[in-house]
Amino acid sequence: MSNAIYEKLESCVKAVREKTDFVPDVALVLGSGLGNYADNIRIETEISYSDIPGFPVSTVPGHAGKFIFGYVDDVKVVCMKGRVHFYEGYDVTDAVLPARLMKMLGAKILFLTNAAGGLGEGFKAGDLMLITDHVSIFAPNPLIGPNVDELGPRFADMSEVYDKDLQDVIRKAAAAEGIDLKEGVYCQLTGPSFESPAEIRLLGKLGVSAVGMSTVIEAIAANHMGMRICGVSCISNLAAGISEQPLCHEEVQEAADKVAPLFTKLVTESIKSFAL
Repeated sequence: MSNAIYEKLESCVKAVREKTDFVPDVALVLGSGLGNYADNIRIETEISYSDIPGFPVSTVPGHAGKFIFGYVDDVKVVCMKGRVHFYEGYDVTDAVLPARLMKMLGAKILFLTNAAGGLGEGFKAGDLMLITDHVSIFAPNPLIGPNVDELGPRFADMSEVYDKDLQDVIRKAAAAEGIDLKEGVYCQLTGPSFESPAEIRLLGKLGVSAVGMSTVIEAIAANHMGMRICGVSCISNLAAGISEQPLCHEEVQEAADKVAPLFTKLVTESIKSFAL
C-alpha cells in the first residue's frame, strides 16, 4: 500500500534532483539568528524551498528558506538556511520532511543547531551548549500514524539519539578553539509563545538545561532513518522566570549574532573532523 508521506518525499527528491546531482555527506540545520553561517560554505547550488513542490516554506523572520549545497573545507554538505517549525501551522510530518529529505539525498550525519532559552546552572546568554539528550514529551512525535517502513522501524530506539563519537568531535573542536562549551539536555515545546516561569521550573525538575521550539522532532525522525545526529544550542537568553527581562524574538537574534563567530568556528572545525 502506498504511503502519502513517502510519496511526498519521493516527489521532493525528484524535484531537487532535477536541479542538482550533488550528494551531501553532512546535513546542517541552521537555527534562529545563525543563518549567516551559510556564508562560510563554498556553494555549488542553492534551491529555494518554494521551488520544491509540496515543500513547507519557512515563515519566521531570520529564516531565509533555502537549501545550500556545497563544501565546508572538503566536506560535502547540504545546509538548511531557515528551518520549518511545527508552530507555523504545518503538520508534524511536514515539519520533519526537510530532515528526511536530506537523508534521502545522501546525508549520513545530521548536525542540528538552534537558539534556546537557558536554564542550566551557570548558563548565560551567548553560551554554546552541546546537546547530549532531549526531552520530547511536550512536542508531537513525528512517528505517530502508520509507520513508513521505507524510512525505519515501527518502534525506533531512542537510547542514544545524539551520537557519542560526534559529541567527542565537537568537544575536541571546542577545546582546540578555546570555546567554553556547555553540555546538557534540550527540550522542545511547541511554541510559538515563550514558556511561562512555572513551565521553566517544571523543566528544571526534569533535568532540562535548554528549551526551544525545534530540533527534537527532527532528531526523532532522523534517528528513525538511521542518521547519526549531533546538536548545538546557542543560549540566546535566560528562560522565563530566571531572567527578569521579558522575552522577545529580537533578543534571540541579537544574542545569536554576537556568538556567531564562535559558533562558526565550532561548526566548521567539527564538520572537518567528522569521520564519514
